[in-house]
Amino acid sequence: MLVLQRKQNERIVIGGGIVITIVEIRIDEHGCRKVRVGIDAPDDVPVYREEVFQAIQRGEPPRRDGRALPPPAKPGTDRKG
Repeated sequence: MLVLQRKQNERIVIGGGIVITIVEIRIDEHGCRKVRVGIDAPDDVPVYREEVFQAIQRGEPPRRDGRALPPPAKPGTDRKG
C-alpha cells in the first residue's frame, strides 16, 4: 500500500483518469480529525465507500443515500409491518 501525506486542496492522480482531492480537514467536537475527500473518476469507474461495496458484494443493492438496502422480499410475501 502506498501511503501519502497531503494537505487541504492537494491532489493525488491515479492512472491519469482518477483525481483524489483533499477537500477539507477539520477537528470534530470530540477532537477527532475528519478528512473530506473528493474523487473525480470517469463515468465507467464506479466509486463506493467500502461498506457500500461490501454490501453490493453480498448482493444487497445500494440505496440512494449510499446505504445498503435489505434483501428483496420473496415473491408472494409482504414487507409491510
